[in-house]
Amino acid sequence: MPPNGLVLGPSRDRARYPAVVTEHYFSASPGVGSREREHRFMIRGVEHEVTTAAGVFSADRLDKGTQVLLDHVPDPPATGTLLDLGCGWGPIALALADASPGASVLATDVNERALDLTARNAAGAGCTNVRAVEAGVLLDELVSAGTPVDLIWSNPPVRVGKEALHDLLGGWLPLLAPDGEAWLVVGRNLGADSLVGWLGRQGWAVEKAASSTGFRVLRVRHRP
Repeated sequence: MPPNGLVLGPSRDRARYPAVVTEHYFSASPGVGSREREHRFMIRGVEHEVTTAAGVFSADRLDKGTQVLLDHVPDPPATGTLLDLGCGWGPIALALADASPGASVLATDVNERALDLTARNAAGAGCTNVRAVEAGVLLDELVSAGTPVDLIWSNPPVRVGKEALHDLLGGWLPLLAPDGEAWLVVGRNLGADSLVGWLGRQGWAVEKAASSTGFRVLRVRHRP
């Protein structure tokens, strides 16, 4: 049972950041060649040299949705367990590690190439507090250990479809500590308002914290 006493329910087995779209960044093992390239990006005020690759989300740029999220979230707590859900090549994990070097930063994805890139980019930046772990393995680890998650930052994979997205969030959000919160960025035209309604029906307190360039930033917490 998760540390906050909530039962994950039947969605747990499908909430491992689902691999459903063939030859896309949702795939566990992308079939396309990696074609790695180097970039220099400013990530929440810190310049990072990173490696990206084909078969990973937003391989040639800092995705606009991710940028909107990072522009609008408050600083993370200095300590605790912080989660980048759907890490890609690792910009959110890097932002969390930069802001909170004393915290444990977990980065997870189903895509093994993404996990490798995140681990390498964190190591290259000297972020020793980042662990990149496959989603199913990490979910089982956190549930088994009863480890609460104090913060989730995520640009979730809305293109996997509504059911898969609901399964994903239904599996991970219950790991939030009683005073923890999740910050999600979702395109307005990709179901942001629908997701707000669904989260509310699942018992979460949801706030539309910001809107920018076609995206909504959602703050999700346990209801008082």
